[in-house]
Amino acid sequence: MHDRFVRIRGAREHNLKAVDADIPRDALVAFTGVSGSGKSSLAFGTLYAEAQRRYFESVAPYARRLIHQVGAPRVEEISGLPPAVALQQQRGAPTSRSSVGTLTTLSNSLRMLFSRAGEYPPGADRLDSDAFSPNTAVGACPACHGLGRVHEATEASLVPDPSLTIREGAIAAWPGAWLGKNLRDILDALGYDIDRPWRELSPAEREWILFTDEQPVVTVHPEREAHRIHRPYQGTYQSAKRYVLHTFADSKSEALRRRAESFLVSADCPECGGRRLGRDALAVRFGGRDIAELAAMPVAGLGELLGKAAAGPDDEAATLLARDLVARIEVLGELGLGYLSMDRATPTLSTGELQRLRLATQLRSGLFGVVYVLDEPSAGLHPADGEALLGVLGRLREAGNSLFVVEHDMDVVRQADWIVDVGPRAGEHGGEVLYSGPVAGLADVEASRTRGFLFEGERVSERRTELREPAEWLRLRGLTRHNLRGLDVDVPLGVFTAVTGVSGSGKSTLVGEIADRATGVVDRLVQVDQKPIGRTPRSNLATYTGLFDTVRKVFAATEEAKARGFTASRFSFNVAAGRCPACQGEGFVSVELLFLPGTYKPCEECGGTRYNAETLSVRYRGATIADVLDLTVDAAADFLADVRPAARSLGTLQEVGLGYLRLGQPATELSGGEAQRIKLAAELQRAHRGHTLYLLDEPTTGLHPADTQLLLRQLHGLVDAGNSVVVVEHDMGVVAGADRVIDLGPGGGAEGGRVVAAGTPAEVARSADSRTAAYLRRCL
Repeated sequence: MHDRFVRIRGAREHNLKAVDADIPRDALVAFTGVSGSGKSSLAFGTLYAEAQRRYFESVAPYARRLIHQVGAPRVEEISGLPPAVALQQQRGAPTSRSSVGTLTTLSNSLRMLFSRAGEYPPGADRLDSDAFSPNTAVGACPACHGLGRVHEATEASLVPDPSLTIREGAIAAWPGAWLGKNLRDILDALGYDIDRPWRELSPAEREWILFTDEQPVVTVHPEREAHRIHRPYQGTYQSAKRYVLHTFADSKSEALRRRAESFLVSADCPECGGRRLGRDALAVRFGGRDIAELAAMPVAGLGELLGKAAAGPDDEAATLLARDLVARIEVLGELGLGYLSMDRATPTLSTGELQRLRLATQLRSGLFGVVYVLDEPSAGLHPADGEALLGVLGRLREAGNSLFVVEHDMDVVRQADWIVDVGPRAGEHGGEVLYSGPVAGLADVEASRTRGFLFEGERVSERRTELREPAEWLRLRGLTRHNLRGLDVDVPLGVFTAVTGVSGSGKSTLVGEIADRATGVVDRLVQVDQKPIGRTPRSNLATYTGLFDTVRKVFAATEEAKARGFTASRFSFNVAAGRCPACQGEGFVSVELLFLPGTYKPCEECGGTRYNAETLSVRYRGATIADVLDLTVDAAADFLADVRPAARSLGTLQEVGLGYLRLGQPATELSGGEAQRIKLAAELQRAHRGHTLYLLDEPTTGLHPADTQLLLRQLHGLVDAGNSVVVVEHDMGVVAGADRVIDLGPGGGAEGGRVVAAGTPAEVARSADSRTAAYLRRCL
């Protein structure tokens, strides 16, 4: 079976130490190791990157000239490598127009079905498929341009505090700098009293100031000109509403657009009722429903409806299209995604859901002879859904493909044909292939941290012999949101509680309700989610935690910095004086590949350091500011051990299992789990008193079991200090060590949203109604 191998020699990408490895093709290969050991550097940074480079080399000469700027992985030789497809945990989609339907191309097939076999009113012209798309000019609702929502400015949104005067900033939507002052001076010159509380102005005055169309202003109020404005104003007055709508629609600055959006209210489009399509498209029916109604259904229910059409003999084209849709929907169901609807926006999906959607699409693509490189496909999956995932991976392998899977779930690893274990630890203490061979052989490798969890029964959290008793209860009644319909639940406080259930059962929705209703019951509420810590590479671990402020002060205190007159701001890559002028402190420049997706390469001026030569001439203990940003947390903890503020921050990052991350690692490169643990570390390094409720959404995502142990030690420590911890969790090892469990289900979507079991782990494990129970029993 394994007579054909991919042979790697001298791989040095990131922390890999001249790695040699032979990996079989046509097999399910699991890459394991502690977080930061180098397994992703081997699977993605080396194997996939080399396959991508070879593909680029085969395209047109003009494109190759551009591609050469991007670089190649640091490896001496790779032989036997087929074409590769990467399915990584991307952090969401670029626009809100992207949906489950567009990502899986199910929307295309559904539009064709409506175009070809829809029920049209008598006399109506048949529409082509671009009809049915809210992303085309002919299909989109003309009122909302296919967004389904309209944004409007109201007096309440533009003036949140009517007790303020205009001079004091009552019109909060106006910027506070020069433009805002200029607009206030115009109003003053026109005779409006800008020192009178907003609510005391007449309705007519308030209406004109906020909502008038753009007005030319060529004179000033004669009584006020002498002592308020020394020369007549000649120009244009822009109302607050016009300023906000114009900025929201046309500004190229994401920050300005977000600010403008905060002063707008959003509502369903009155023309299409939020359905995003024009009237002609919405008049067409299939099975008695319009296309927006079908797109809003859970795909499992949609598959049942279309299955009836697929069985009908009346229209051959409709039958073929419906059968294709049903077959593709069945794959989504196998991957535990049947609760999603086609119109669900992809930015609202978890990274695990996104990856499984792409996996489902690949399963129907019919490719063979390909290497699929997957990044933790089990992330965010309940164990019951994990079994179905293994079945899908098996079908891809049986179709003649190779699967290289970076994975931490030991149940998935046990089913692999081959294992590549990287370690022994993270960062500079890792980067070695400890073992490459059949899974059973890892049992003899003493240096492996994976071995104990795979073969020796080591657990991420030991079952507690004495469970904590709740100090009090948060009693929630009549919860109604998403698939929670009048739910009653009692949440214990003062203990460690795990919220469990299959994907889509309502776990995250319940935690959101807990957050909304815990105010007044606890002293503080800390909700730690997996949203990015920043949207651009300028945001990183060091800036988010405040560590960078300390580091910059350390450099500013050196004799060289004092002699040059450099303050702490000089060492920020966001300040013009210190950053590289070529890349504006980004560290990279964009490379446009025309017919291929654009990419980035390190800036040639600064070599990716982000800083100019003068800033880099200042050193602390022989290191530049760029050198320090390139250190891992573990290395920086040694380097800055005697800098107390930095040592505390770095120590907390180590305690939650993030010692392998670089200080300057861009936010865009961090997984959702890493972002969540950075937020938790930033919270833990602050000293707090009183009872705090911590809410976490799958905090173990992306963690090797050994690193999960570190994280759980911190979370249980919070409870021991008198706080409450509630986690959404799929890892049964974590759940088994909880004090209380709330299990939702029994299914996902409309089949979920109920408490099927609640109590101690042992009590939930005995439940006959819970899909979690059987998996929890194994850990108990």
